Amino acid sequence: MHDRVRIRVEQARRQRFERLVARALDGLSPEVAAMLDNVDVIVEDEPTAEQLSLGRGYPEHPAPGSDDDTLFGLYEGVPLTRRGSDYHLVPPDRITIFRGPLQRAFRSPQAIAREVRITVMHELGHHLGFEETRLEALGLG
Repeated sequence: MHDRVRIRVEQARRQRFERLVARALDGLSPEVAAMLDNVDVIVEDEPTAEQLSLGRGYPEHPAPGSDDDTLFGLYEGVPLTRRGSDYHLVPPDRITIFRGPLQRAFRSPQAIAREVRITVMHELGHHLGFEETRLEALGLG
């Protein structure tokens, strides 16, 4: 019986987190939302070793006191600014938001919601072609 309860609680937590990501996306202006053609935004519990390796080049605003292996989100794809006339018939770009690191780094529901929004916007910024310095200047770094 305890296993079933634990599974249901975990499912509810995951659904709440996914709603936070959906709210961040729903809050985009129509102009920005229109630029998200061929982009999948997904939630994963934890980054893989490969994703951590990719993310080390772009540390995603880790929480104070966190280690170098903290990764809140990752953009994988070809930014809009680098797409040429030969960009067609390619799989969607991918933005992954990592639930576990965010929930461990930020305890209050308000802090988690704020950081999910910041992380989603940060990764969307990469899709739009913004570099880390520009994202930091916008308060997303």
